[in-house]
Amino acid sequence: MAKHWLATSWGSPDTWEFVEHEPSSPGPGEITVRVHAAGVNPADAKHVAAPRDGVELPVPIGYEVSGVVAAVGPDTTIGSGAVEVGDDILAFRIRGGYAEEVTIPAEKAFHKPDALSHPEASNLLLAGTTAAQMLAVTGAASGETILLHGASGAVGVSVLQQAALRGIRVIGTASRARFDEVRRFGGEPVEYGDGLAERIRALTEDPISAGLDAVGTDEAIDVSLELVADRSRIVTIAAAARAQAEGVHWIVGSQPESTRFRDEVRAGLIDLAARGLLVVPMATTYPLGQAPEALRFLAEGHPGGKIALIP
Repeated sequence: MAKHWLATSWGSPDTWEFVEHEPSSPGPGEITVRVHAAGVNPADAKHVAAPRDGVELPVPIGYEVSGVVAAVGPDTTIGSGAVEVGDDILAFRIRGGYAEEVTIPAEKAFHKPDALSHPEASNLLLAGTTAAQMLAVTGAASGETILLHGASGAVGVSVLQQAALRGIRVIGTASRARFDEVRRFGGEPVEYGDGLAERIRALTEDPISAGLDAVGTDEAIDVSLELVADRSRIVTIAAAARAQAEGVHWIVGSQPESTRFRDEVRAGLIDLAARGLLVVPMATTYPLGQAPEALRFLAEGHPGGKIALIP
């Protein structure tokens, strides 16, 4: 038997239950993973905060893990090729990752780069694929200057690294206390708050070619609209209503196009991490049994890096 977290009713993580379960034996195209770390993301709580079409309770929690293969179904390979019991893997877009063991579709798993610890690997792909899609939908290109709201958060830090590899200049909003983190990953920090647009103009004479919003505030949308000439080059991951009203992009992992794109870029991001070109800053870890506490810490904002649950 193993333990995992379940949402048995709609609501906050404080309503979830940490219960025993028996992971199913893997069939063809499946593997069982002994979880060494589960990534903690805002989506873990948001997706069961209120009823959603097509989702029935109870819901096993957790979309992203890293661990060791405990069992392999017949005639099965993973996303990165052949697999054996004992292999270190990471997996993304799964269900039930907040667990000691979980059986998952094998194509969701890839061999873990040695360059990443299990806590780092369990936090690579949700933020990384989101960042990659933000750059893609805005058409950010080498030599351009773009504006990134929320540059010191998990998605923002991945945007900074991926943009730097492509020769894209990023002006990133952050609190003054997080300026060094933005600079560490190649961005030029600017403090959010009143007068933001003027401070950005003072930093550059180049046009702001695209606006990427990872925080969802009205300020982020308003300033992007003011500084970016082409609304088709503005994207948000957190302000759906404003996006619809203003005619800018809103992306979320459940959209079919997002699913397709994020699946396609997984291998490339893992390769960057293997070569030390994409890192995952960690803030802290929590025992698996303290998942609600970990999500409360995350919800307070500015944790200073990613969080992992450790069985």
